[in-house]
Amino acid sequence: MSSKVLHLAGACAVLGLLASCGQNGSFDPDLRRWMPGALSTAEAAAQAAPRPLPDDRGVISFPDYQVAVAGKDDTPASMAARLGLGADELARHNALAPDAKLQQGAVLVLPRRVVAGTPATGGTTSTTGLVTDPFAGQGAAKPEVPGRSPAAAAAETPATAQPRQHVVVAGETAWSISRKYGISVQDLASWNGLPANMSIRTGQRLMIPVAGQAAPAPANVTTAPGSGSPTPRPPSAAQPLPKEDTRPAAEPAPTPPSTDLGSTRTAASSGGRFQMPVPGAIIRVYEKGRNEGIDISAPVGTPVGAGASGTVAAITRDTSGVPIVVVRHSGNLMTVYTGLDELSVAKGEQVSAGQKIGTAGNSGFVHFEVRQGFDSVDPEKYLR
Repeated sequence: MSSKVLHLAGACAVLGLLASCGQNGSFDPDLRRWMPGALSTAEAAAQAAPRPLPDDRGVISFPDYQVAVAGKDDTPASMAARLGLGADELARHNALAPDAKLQQGAVLVLPRRVVAGTPATGGTTSTTGLVTDPFAGQGAAKPEVPGRSPAAAAAETPATAQPRQHVVVAGETAWSISRKYGISVQDLASWNGLPANMSIRTGQRLMIPVAGQAAPAPANVTTAPGSGSPTPRPPSAAQPLPKEDTRPAAEPAPTPPSTDLGSTRTAASSGGRFQMPVPGAIIRVYEKGRNEGIDISAPVGTPVGAGASGTVAAITRDTSGVPIVVVRHSGNLMTVYTGLDELSVAKGEQVSAGQKIGTAGNSGFVHFEVRQGFDSVDPEKYLR
């Protein structure tokens, strides 16, 4: 076999490997959508009640925590201003940038409780409608809760249970999470306001509805004054509230400050050969085997530039349809860019350092990898 054929086979293997990467930077092991046969879990999936209506500020209260539902054109910063929270505090708790644009109906978990608003009326609501489950028929695993016996679990009544929280890790999908907790993917989508493509992001906090639970009545969660229930003691009764200048919700979200890249680099990164593809903060660092690159905060529409001059070796898409761009550089190095939208380059095109290759998508960050041959390496050691 000639060396040219061997090189071609190796290149195909690399591109196949990269094509399976998801927008979180890790391989998606959930490949059963391509398995033959009719697969259906429609009968086995647990049925959960619709998500309760939020109050007049978009807040849904549960016994142990609260969530807020995003409205049209909302960002974490605008929601924080409406609720009296710090923009960075709410954004960090949900693995988002403060000015990230949110889909209407998306759910953010609050880092601490806020004063309840006016209860909503009219029952319950669903924001996404039905979603087709391509993995139906595989059954649903019932989660085991440490320290709780099966008898105690059976004795627990739906009225006392509340939705659990799940923090998304790399490699998980909406379908794998719904199977893990024994709920239908439709319920997971409607309770969390997921988009039609069911995309989720690493660090996102999801509500896991209780199977068969009747939705809590807003009046039982946020008791109106004078109804006979004791009035909660405000925090200011114990100690003064911190002074905080909040911005009106009508004002646009503040422009994110420029990032001091030197504070996030290692000493070995000085004099690197690649530049940052977007001027944002590094919100997730490189972890071999867990996150094969770095995640850089980037609002929707931010131009994404090539790390250095090279050739566009491949353009493909992950299982969610998000574009993946691979640029080959000298020295057997490649850079990989995911979380993009509106690509500006084509396969085989020569690009220069900083040349626009696309824009940031709606995930709130751009994933950037550096690969030495087949192996991923820490991008921060190559950045300048």
